[in-house]
Amino acid sequence: HGVAVADFVIFPPRWMAMEHSFRPPWFHRNTMTEYMGLICGEYDAKKGGFVPGGASLHSCMTPHGPDSDTFKRHSDPEQVDTSKPAFFDGGLAFMFETTYMLGLTEAAIHAPNRELTYQQCWQDMPTNF
Repeated sequence: HGVAVADFVIFPPRWMAMEHSFRPPWFHRNTMTEYMGLICGEYDAKKGGFVPGGASLHSCMTPHGPDSDTFKRHSDPEQVDTSKPAFFDGGLAFMFETTYMLGLTEAAIHAPNRELTYQQCWQDMPTNF
């Protein structure tokens, strides 16, 4: 009771309407396993680091979020104007999440196009707490 077997969401072009706030997806952990893919364009939390056709899998309670460059840029009011709404139409992504654990196939584990340095995108994340 109280948990979803599966959720599906699509991230289409959209208005980023929050004023004076951090607009990219925030650094977080989920109680569900999250599989995300980029269909086309750029993903606003990892520009250039998450390419069309790419996907990520974050198991339950695995921390993830914007890369350190995106975090720094969007935390600096000199670099990003959040005083007015902005329309993001630079990409199309999807996410599937489930209460269940997802496993990788042998083909996925040994695929030559895996990103083996994924965790390094947070290496320069500022310590704010």
